[in-house]
Amino acid sequence: NEASSDSDSDSDSDSEAESASSDDSDDDSDDESETSKKSSVVDAESDSDSDSSSAASSSDDDSDSESEKDSDEDSDDESNWSNSESSSESESEDEGFGELKGRARWLKKAVVVKEKVVKDKEGRAQRRAEEAKKRSISEKDTSTKAIIPETKLTAAILERKVKEIASSRGRRGTDTNSILRQLEALSRLAIPFGPRTEIPILMHVITSQFDLVRNLDDFMDTDSWVNCASYLSRVTKQLQGGPDDGTKKYKLGVAVADDEDLMIGNALKGGTKGNKMKAAAKVGGDAGAMELVAADEKLINPHTGEPETEDERAERLRVEKEASMTDEELCTIPVTGSLSLFMTRLDEEYNKSLQNTSPHTSAYVLRLRDEAKLVELLTKSQLYYESVGSKLDAAELALLRVEHLYYRHDTIAGQVERAAKFYHIYGEAMMLHPACVSADEKSAHANDVTKVHPAASCGKPSIPDIAIVESEKVMNDLCTYVYQHGTDRSRTRAMLCHIFHHALHDRFLDARDLLLMSHLQDNISNVGDVSTMILFNRMMVTLGLSAFRLGKIWDAHQCLTDICSGRARELLAQGVTTGRYAGDKTPEQEKAEKRRQVPYHLHINLDLLEACHLISAMLLEVPNMASYVDDSNARRRIISRTFRKYYDIYERQVFIGPPEQTRDYIMCAAKALMKGDWKACADLLCDLHAWKLIPGDNAP
Repeated sequence: NEASSDSDSDSDSDSEAESASSDDSDDDSDDESETSKKSSVVDAESDSDSDSSSAASSSDDDSDSESEKDSDEDSDDESNWSNSESSSESESEDEGFGELKGRARWLKKAVVVKEKVVKDKEGRAQRRAEEAKKRSISEKDTSTKAIIPETKLTAAILERKVKEIASSRGRRGTDTNSILRQLEALSRLAIPFGPRTEIPILMHVITSQFDLVRNLDDFMDTDSWVNCASYLSRVTKQLQGGPDDGTKKYKLGVAVADDEDLMIGNALKGGTKGNKMKAAAKVGGDAGAMELVAADEKLINPHTGEPETEDERAERLRVEKEASMTDEELCTIPVTGSLSLFMTRLDEEYNKSLQNTSPHTSAYVLRLRDEAKLVELLTKSQLYYESVGSKLDAAELALLRVEHLYYRHDTIAGQVERAAKFYHIYGEAMMLHPACVSADEKSAHANDVTKVHPAASCGKPSIPDIAIVESEKVMNDLCTYVYQHGTDRSRTRAMLCHIFHHALHDRFLDARDLLLMSHLQDNISNVGDVSTMILFNRMMVTLGLSAFRLGKIWDAHQCLTDICSGRARELLAQGVTTGRYAGDKTPEQEKAEKRRQVPYHLHINLDLLEACHLISAMLLEVPNMASYVDDSNARRRIISRTFRKYYDIYERQVFIGPPEQTRDYIMCAAKALMKGDWKACADLLCDLHAWKLIPGDNAP
């Protein structure tokens, strides 16, 4: 009884100590040192009390063992429930006091229940979408107003604002898209002020368009390319004026520091403005630094004696300077950048977009339509440079035109021109109304609008007959101009394109004479330009195919044997070898090789190429092999080692099945020809599918 009373008193003291400690911790939470001392004292007392209670409980267990055996199951169940509850409480306390250490983990703490806040994700996403939509609409509506006010707008204000925007290009944290939008808005505002103000702004816009392409592997998307081409078209249209149109004939010059002084005025002439410039630089805002510097000054117009603003003074100085210019100086527009370099860059971006577009999709076919627009721009730019006497730039642009025309056969060139003109006038053919393309548009009720659509009375839209342009004459004129005024690289590439065009139209003798007179075969290894070497390989292959079509078997074999004996796909830049066949190429070399790939519509079919090479080799090698059958001691002369290797492999096969590939057909035909069965050989060769790929009206 004393032990039980002691235990009860100890438990009471423990509960009191625990409640006291909890009260102390709640009341004196800011006093960490006192709570730690109290908790240590309570822990010591609880340890001593627990020892005594354990001893008393052991004695009670020994004395009352029989009574515990007679206890019913309800007490056991209650003890089990109590144990489970205590264990769950201890686990929850362990989770809550995971950061505590030592005996402080076992102290009780009031549990705070926090209500979970359910976030409305759908509503938040909807609000964000609405805000973005409102922001885009406001930007479109106030695009020009946010840049510059349209009231009291002058050419000097436009020039100053353009210089401020252009000076921010390339700085850290500057958004290139924002700069492009601002310059585009200024270009629209500059239209009423004439070419002297509009063209320099357009040149800045074009430069900003090219700034969107960050590295060599990126390419300009179709929309950006079309916009850039439209800006270049505006520039060339302004430069095409003349006395016939009743306008001045303008030409482009190079902007220097003296010409840029008009953009900012002459307000910086003086020595007391250094401190004002520093103060103005801290203010920032839409207003320029020059306006803030001149805010405290009174600018006086020397002609009228009235005060004027900085913008009015800059405009007055601009007008006075233009009034003192001669007619030739007025027609010279100082700009930043070069039109010829912009056209070259536009051509490069077009080729890169074709390389990065899948050729098996409709997007590639739609992209090819822009080539006609590009050739038209190149033609206008070339005519401009010829008119101003810049023959070197005109020769470079003429070379670009040649590289877009040399691969076209006459049978498809006219159709391509007609399709491009139809799209330019009417748009997509599939978007035409069904009534205008139906078969009954000329029926008896064609004019009855109650029964037939009015569009049917006009019939299907058509393009008037286009004047047939002789591609041979165009290529001859362009290449001759490049031969006279171009650089060494330009002359070499123009010669290769000229030979390619002759060979494509089966003018083998003319192509061969140009090749022999230019000595390109001897000097091509010293060029050092990989793209020119690729063009040389393409020219030699086309020349060999031309000789094969004309029945010149020996010449065809001589032209094709160097390319077809090795890796023809890589030599023609029509594919990249990857994996274990790539060799020891570094990642940089692989990227450079991918950039040199030829667009898909310029590819030469490798199946046709292999067929022509092996057939020409067979017709030369089989008679050569037959002449040495009986004379085993004679020295054998090998004409085509590639054909011999394939033929020996074919002969060593144990089981020879029916031919499947082009090479199998030719080897099987060669074996039949060795036996003298020329008819079987001819039948096998005529069954090749590669003959359908030969261009021309008389092709099989």
